[in-house]
Amino acid sequence: MAVPPRVKVYFDGGYRPAPIGMETAVVVGGRSYLQRDLGPGTSMEAEWLALRHAVQIARELGLANPLFVGDSLAVVSQANGAAKCRGAAAKHFEALQALRAASGPLHIRHVKRAQNLAGIALARLHAR
Repeated sequence: MAVPPRVKVYFDGGYRPAPIGMETAVVVGGRSYLQRDLGPGTSMEAEWLALRHAVQIARELGLANPLFVGDSLAVVSQANGAAKCRGAAAKHFEALQALRAASGPLHIRHVKRAQNLAGIALARLHAR
């Protein structure tokens, strides 16, 4: 019996100067889910919010064993437990652990920026 391919869930977060602030994008199956005007913060916090949003969307869509793909090496490393979380990252890691407890193991991988469909979706919001 063939194993169905794992669905990739792309995530990316960014920070723009006021009034936009933090924003996130998640792309699943060619559909974009955008969150804008999330208030002040940092690019790193926006990346964490994007990952958490991606996990929530995957759950809502009923995806079995999705692969979460992001371009922030720091967030991917921290989320996978390969790097220590400090400051605001620690609270995001705790929130991610709660999501993990509810949905099971999370598979999170790093890709280059040019391969991140969610990053491309965010960039299109600010095309010049």
